[in-house]
Amino acid sequence: MDYREKLLELFNKAYLLKSVDLNLNNQVKQSVEIIAQKAISQKAVYTVFVTLAIYKLLNPKQDIRYHQSHMPNGFSGRTIDTKYITPTLKELGLPSMNESGWLTRSLEQPFPFTLDFQGKIRNTKVKEAFLYLIDTIQKNPKITKNIMLYLLYLLIEEKKKNEVKIIKLSNPDKLQISEIIDMLSKHFFYNYHTSNGAKLPVIAFYAIYKSLLTDMKRYKNCKLKDLGFHTTCDATSKSSGDIEIYSDKSILKETLEIKFEKEIDCNIVRVAREKIIKYNPTRYYILSTKPIKSEDKEIIDKIVKDLRIKHGCQLIINGVIPSLKYYLRLISSLEFFMSTYSQLIEADNELKPIHKEKWNEIISQYNNE
Repeated sequence: MDYREKLLELFNKAYLLKSVDLNLNNQVKQSVEIIAQKAISQKAVYTVFVTLAIYKLLNPKQDIRYHQSHMPNGFSGRTIDTKYITPTLKELGLPSMNESGWLTRSLEQPFPFTLDFQGKIRNTKVKEAFLYLIDTIQKNPKITKNIMLYLLYLLIEEKKKNEVKIIKLSNPDKLQISEIIDMLSKHFFYNYHTSNGAKLPVIAFYAIYKSLLTDMKRYKNCKLKDLGFHTTCDATSKSSGDIEIYSDKSILKETLEIKFEKEIDCNIVRVAREKIIKYNPTRYYILSTKPIKSEDKEIIDKIVKDLRIKHGCQLIINGVIPSLKYYLRLISSLEFFMSTYSQLIEADNELKPIHKEKWNEIISQYNNE
């Protein structure tokens, strides 16, 4: 049995659990609960923990605190994570990194995960819970299975809470662009009083590009990079922006960076310039729901011009809504776009139930008109 199969086996067992009486003491349970509660905001810690626990189950004699191959009697946790754990977490619809938890600076440090580990995991409670659980598993390997079952049970229950079935449009073939823009605006700009609403415009443009890749010759044989977690910074995810389009030769073609309720200032544009130089796309879009900061316009225009002359990349700055109107005129099927947007909203694990329920409310209003 490999690491993927072991994780799938535990997931299936956790999914069928009727009770969580797994003979775990209170400190262990509370530590697992902390990791589960922070599985999105501290994805790297949670992913590394899952990797080490699964590794321990299949290699009980390995001291999992020595998580790098150059450590005494160590092994490469990052390799196991990248090849097996992160792809399986994605497959299961659970929180996951883009590539590996070990790409996070605080966890990739060349020190064992002992109780005195000095890595700067920013949440003290998460750090303490993580190191305590690693120490517990190392000293008592037989408890590993039940710890993993409890963690997966908690993640599955949270996933179930987040599941909202998106209703279907009754007459999608009769949709007008103006109606779609109205529906999307209501969805984007509603005051949710919670986080992650800024991802909604990103999902809309991702759905747009799903259509463009089929409809436009410019994007023939191109592919979209999977949509990542919006809360992960670009430096951590090693991406040039929110949405990336690659040619059939895996060369970065276009990048979209979407700013929600942020004025475009010279700072944002300078960061984009650094990414353009590093990742080398031919086009880079900065789209925002707010306009360019008036006092920065002259500097921004100069940066845009210099990039075009010295680098060759077209840096295009525009509004979210005007860009959506433009792209909706280009695609051949508004019905396909709306269906794709709904599917992405329904499947997204980062959005809260209220984001999905609001979309259902908007669709219901349209269906009743």
